[in-house]
Amino acid sequence: MSGMSGVDLLRELKELEPKIEVVMLTAYETLETARQALRHGACDYLNKPFDIATIRAAVAKAAQKHFAASEFERTRQQLEKLMAQIGECRVEEQMARTRGEIYASVLHDINSPLTVISGFIDLINQTVKGTAILEGEDLRNIKGDLQHLTSEVARCFEISRRYLRFLNPGAGENMSSDARQILQDLNDLLKKHPALQQNHLEVEELSSPLLVRINGTDLLQILLNLTINALHASEEPHKVSVCCKQHEEGIEWKGIDTSSERFIQSDGFKSTQSFVSFTVSDTGAGIPPEVLARMFEGRFTTKAPDRGTGLGLSIIKRLVDYAEGAIQVKTEIGAGSSFTVFIPRR
Repeated sequence: MSGMSGVDLLRELKELEPKIEVVMLTAYETLETARQALRHGACDYLNKPFDIATIRAAVAKAAQKHFAASEFERTRQQLEKLMAQIGECRVEEQMARTRGEIYASVLHDINSPLTVISGFIDLINQTVKGTAILEGEDLRNIKGDLQHLTSEVARCFEISRRYLRFLNPGAGENMSSDARQILQDLNDLLKKHPALQQNHLEVEELSSPLLVRINGTDLLQILLNLTINALHASEEPHKVSVCCKQHEEGIEWKGIDTSSERFIQSDGFKSTQSFVSFTVSDTGAGIPPEVLARMFEGRFTTKAPDRGTGLGLSIIKRLVDYAEGAIQVKTEIGAGSSFTVFIPRR
């Protein structure tokens, strides 16, 4: 064979077609050639002289091995195709779930400013119906209410932009807001909110600007949701307070959740950096341990179906995660609860 040995030919065949089965026949058997033949993938190694029965058995064995290998490859390809289909289904399912969560979150968040808008519209209607001519204090009140309405409509637009931003990670890296202005807005919004009722609300006023690394609408939404939850903490009249504190040298936390305390941090949270904390506390009924353990899960709620969706705290957690902050919850049955949100300082 022009200087090519049987082992060389075997090697060439396997390079051209790895699946081919080769039966080696030789009149000069040595241990080394047999070892090389098997190492290069020979199906069998026969010595001359040979008989027909031996050849038939060797060919049958080679054919069986070839068909088995082909069947294995076909099965492997089908399995890969099935796994790919399963993966696509999971991706589609996850995308559908994500879209559903975004839609539900949008509706939940927009419901809050819409409630405020509805309250102001009712007040304006009452003023207009009871007054033939608008002037003086009535006119000033309506102008103020209209200004609040304009702000709430702008919030609705900002909320929609926020959820578009969730689909574009990294867009909010340089965002900042003034904590003093946010607390003022919170106080203004809740003065006439239906949840206030007979409760006593105190919102701290800051004497100077304080920048934090979070979108202003996100921070306002976090504090608004927490404060409204605190106002709903008890059917009896109770006190709700919102305060702010700076942590120049970071915060300390032992990392242990208990039946009365939880600490939830984002993946990007760094306890040694400078923070601003916002604490919403109430003198309500407190939170049972079984509720405290699950309260940040999506769609978990203890309220009646017509009063709660279970989205508020999960949305807060997502916004805090996006800001690379943390949430601390402390509660005592019969004495009330406090929610503290830590946001990196700008």
